[in-house]
Amino acid sequence: MRIGVDGRKIPEAVKRGPIASFDHANELGMSGIFFRTVLEMSPTLDRGELRAIRDKADSLGMYLETGIGKVNPYALPETPEVRRVGDGDTLLGFRRMMEACAEIGCTELWTALANFKTAYVGKFACDRFRTDVSWADQLAASEKLLKALAPIARDLGVHLNLETHEEATTFEIVRLVEAVGPDAVGIVFDTSNVLQRTEHPVFAARRVAPYLRQTHIKDALLGTVADGIECQKRPCGEGVVDFFAVLPILARAKPDLNLSIENDESYTDRPRNPVRIRIDAHDPDWRAAHPDLTDQELEAFRELVRIGDARIESGSVLGFSDYAALRPGYAETVDFIKTCAAHMRLVCAEKKLPLSNGAGNGK
Repeated sequence: MRIGVDGRKIPEAVKRGPIASFDHANELGMSGIFFRTVLEMSPTLDRGELRAIRDKADSLGMYLETGIGKVNPYALPETPEVRRVGDGDTLLGFRRMMEACAEIGCTELWTALANFKTAYVGKFACDRFRTDVSWADQLAASEKLLKALAPIARDLGVHLNLETHEEATTFEIVRLVEAVGPDAVGIVFDTSNVLQRTEHPVFAARRVAPYLRQTHIKDALLGTVADGIECQKRPCGEGVVDFFAVLPILARAKPDLNLSIENDESYTDRPRNPVRIRIDAHDPDWRAAHPDLTDQELEAFRELVRIGDARIESGSVLGFSDYAALRPGYAETVDFIKTCAAHMRLVCAEKKLPLSNGAGNGK
C-alpha cells in the first residue's frame, strides 16, 4: 500500500496545477495523487498535458489515480463538462474520458452517484431524499448507464469504481457492482462517508472488501446536537473511525491498495462558510430509507456517537462549533494531511501491513 492525497484538495492545487502539485505532494511525504476526474488534469483531454502529468508522476515514483465523474443520470445536469467533452453526447464524453485515462495507464477510475448540496443541512443535502425522483429510480437509472459503459470499460481494460458517497449505502453500491459485473465495476471506499448513512465503518469495510479498488481516507467525529447527530471531518485518528480495525480488512482484500487522504480544502484556497453535516437519524423517514441496515449495526453506530459525546464533554477534543470556527489556512491544512499520513503509517506498522517505501513514505 502507498499513502497519497486528493488532487483537488491538496493546498494550492489550482494555483500550482497538476504537475507542480506532484512536487508539492512529494515534499509533503505523499506517494501519489488522486485527481477526482481526468478533466481536472486537462479539461480538453489534451494528450500532451495528460502525458506530461503521467511522466511527472513516474519520474517521482508516485502513483496517479483519477476518474470520470458522476454516473447517476439524474445528477448529470450538474456536471455539464461530461457532455461538453463529448460534443453534446454524454456517452461519447464518458468514452473519451475512459480512453484518455487508459492511454496514460490509469485503469482504476473513480465514479459516484450524486453531489452533496452544501447549501442544505440534514437529509435534503443529498439526493437520496429528493422528492421529484425516488432514490430507487435513481439507482435503476445509474445501473442502466453503468451497463452501457461497462462494455467500453472491458474493451479498454479499466474499472469504473463507485465511491461510497454521502447519498448511497454500501449495500446499494455492492448490489450495483454485482448487477453490472465486478469485471467492469468496483468500489472506492470512503472511510467516513459511510457514517452519514448510519453505517459503522468496520461493518462497511467488510461489505465492500470483495470489490475494493480505490480509497478516500478520512475520519470524522460524531456527536449529539440539538437537531440531530453532527458528523464533522477530523484528522485521521482524532475521529471515530477505527483504522486499526479497518485497514487490515482493506489490506487483506487488496494489498497494493493506495490510501488517498481526502482533506478539507484550505480556506485560503477557497473562502467559504463552514459546511455542517447533520445526520437526521431521528427523522421517522430515516429508518425506512435504510432497510438493509440491521439493528446490530445501528446500535454499533450509536455507540460511536456516544464515544464522540464523551470526548467532547471531557474536553479531550474541540466541540463542533469551536472546531468549525478554526477555518484552517495553508499551514493548518498541510498539518492535517501530515497528521492523517502519520496515523496511517502508525496503523500499518502496528498491524504489520504492507506499506511501500516508495516516494514520500519516508518523509
